Amino acid sequence: MLLSSSDEDVLAAAEALGEDLNVAQSEATAAEFESLLIECNETISDEIGLEYGAVCDAGSDCC
Repeated sequence: MLLSSSDEDVLAAAEALGEDLNVAQSEATAAEFESLLIECNETISDEIGLEYGAVCDAGSDCC
């Protein structure tokens, strides 16, 4: 669980996710990639207990 991990572990996991998403984006259609991002955001929200949309200014299209 991310909340009990060290800062270094969290940063490493975020960096690995970013790299994986970069590869996925180059291999997927726009619709497939958008679906993947939505799934990732939901999983992150479930794990950390925060609504991702609320963190990045809900109501905007940033998420």
